[in-house]
Amino acid sequence: MSAGDIFLWELLGTAVLVMLGTGVVANNVLRRTNGKGGGVLFVNIGWGFAVFTGASLAAPSGAHLNPAITLAFAVADKTAWADVPVYVLAQMLGGILGAVLCWATYKLQFDDHDEPAGTLGIFSTAPTIRNTAWNLVTEVLGTFVLVAFVLFSPTYKAGAGDVPTFGNSALGYAGVAFVVLVIGTSLGGPTGYAINPARDLGPRLAYAFVLPIKDKGAADWAYSWVPVAGPLVGAVLAALLYMAYPAA
Repeated sequence: MSAGDIFLWELLGTAVLVMLGTGVVANNVLRRTNGKGGGVLFVNIGWGFAVFTGASLAAPSGAHLNPAITLAFAVADKTAWADVPVYVLAQMLGGILGAVLCWATYKLQFDDHDEPAGTLGIFSTAPTIRNTAWNLVTEVLGTFVLVAFVLFSPTYKAGAGDVPTFGNSALGYAGVAFVVLVIGTSLGGPTGYAINPARDLGPRLAYAFVLPIKDKGAADWAYSWVPVAGPLVGAVLAALLYMAYPAA
């Protein structure tokens, strides 16, 4: 696949992922929406199937949609290192674009919202208790689970008598959506489970420099590196485990 093709599908898939994911948070938080107060499960389900939709659209490029996945695949020798910058650039720009599209969808609700200074949380994550070391641990663990599932999940094998064994591959990208859903409901409480640098940093950049939300709050740059570093560390750990036990 050409670099241009990778860029196009990763940009599109990540933009749709972020548009739908941040969209469900906006629907839950902004006061004049049909989903106001839907709750944390409402948000987690939305994010899970945002992943499913974005990944399905980006299938031609392998649907990484996440620099942590791309890094893990490169470490595990499943993606060429030369392609990593193309994937990551497309994912970051997709994160920015997706946030802009979410804002455009809810523009009137943002204009009417009574707490505009608190709208960063619609687009990016934040810890409920701020402690850098433990916030990093949370993001490392959540991303490790996601990447380990992607790497170790059983795939199609030819069985005895030509009877195929499909493993989790029969689920397609729905399998990843289920994992994201369970990570959100079980591990998402402390930090909001970024588990994807592009999903967090891209919208944070859009919020700070692009989105014209009147009286919006700060972008919280002091925390912004945690949902980038944590997922990357978790991804590398999962990839190293896979390299040590590729047939597990």
